[in-house]
Amino acid sequence: MKTDLCRKLGLDAPIFAFTHCRDVVVEVSKAGGIGVFGAAGYTPEQLKQELDWIQDKVGDKPFGIDVIMPNNYMGDEVPDLEAMIPEEHKAWVESVMQKYDIPPLPRDLEGDSYHSVSGSDIGWTHKICRQLLEVAFEYPNLKVMVNALGTPPQDILDTCKEKGILVGALAGKVKHAVAHKEGGLDFVVAQGHEAGGHTGKVTTMVLIPQVVDAVHPMPVLAAGGIGGGRQMAAAMALGAEGVWCGSVWLTSPESEVEPLPKRKLIEATSEDTVQSKMISGKPARMLRSKWTDEWESEECPGALPMPLQGMLAQEAHVRIARAQNEELAFYPTGQIVGMMNEEKGCKTIMYDMLNEYLESLERLNGLLEEA
Repeated sequence: MKTDLCRKLGLDAPIFAFTHCRDVVVEVSKAGGIGVFGAAGYTPEQLKQELDWIQDKVGDKPFGIDVIMPNNYMGDEVPDLEAMIPEEHKAWVESVMQKYDIPPLPRDLEGDSYHSVSGSDIGWTHKICRQLLEVAFEYPNLKVMVNALGTPPQDILDTCKEKGILVGALAGKVKHAVAHKEGGLDFVVAQGHEAGGHTGKVTTMVLIPQVVDAVHPMPVLAAGGIGGGRQMAAAMALGAEGVWCGSVWLTSPESEVEPLPKRKLIEATSEDTVQSKMISGKPARMLRSKWTDEWESEECPGALPMPLQGMLAQEAHVRIARAQNEELAFYPTGQIVGMMNEEKGCKTIMYDMLNEYLESLERLNGLLEEA
């Protein structure tokens, strides 16, 4: 289990846990993996509060941060992004809210637990991401920085190198992985179609060996449909040096997921997810609901480009969550959701994964002995 990334980061197991929950970060890091905190959706002030807590609880263990600095988006040079959201889209979103009797937000929503609802604060622009990273770089236990959409800018890479922070980025295509290698990153997260959140069209089993061959000897983490030891063993057999898991932590008691969507996640099958642009403007996999269906309806004016779509939909998502609406409730998740049918703690998930991994190796070695 001591892969190159394990040795560099001081990990007992090459399990990278992507999460928006600080409790999951701490539990996985303390259990020998590394928790990677998703910063998108937080303001710099909110992120500081979260990272203060993580730094205090994690002891001498490392943790990471995940940001969204897309290569292609409506950039920071636009003076008023809010003004670019068509009134037609705003009216349509409001019509759906009224259709399902979703009340408006109260005026005094300051400090709401669903992060900022201001479009200007959403963490999908380079301007906001840089502010988030300025906060994150102040923490000595921060040892990993991952960009979800594209190769990070050179000055960010230079800062990470100075601070001893390993840099990775997600890739859904071989050409994206090659670009990351040429850009000077330390590792690539090859993420298959099965994954939750932003993901491409190539499945994990096909993508991983291609990426491994294309960027060798650069380390590759496997992502997409990985939540157990058998899948981890398969990923390592395909040439990966570790696994990047996100969805599997959502049904843990440490998770930030509210009771209604968590119950829906536990009850869901692998057929109950859908890819949609409705969260950010780029394809992302999530739990299907009437809300995702509405975005595929003939009446829908269509998704906007990033970051306008996130700005358009953010307040509606908060309203849906506050209303606890059964029909509309959704959550980003991968097809592994079909195996997440009970609530288990993060440490238990990790230990179960490692034990199943070892059992898989023993079974494969047994086949060799029989031959």
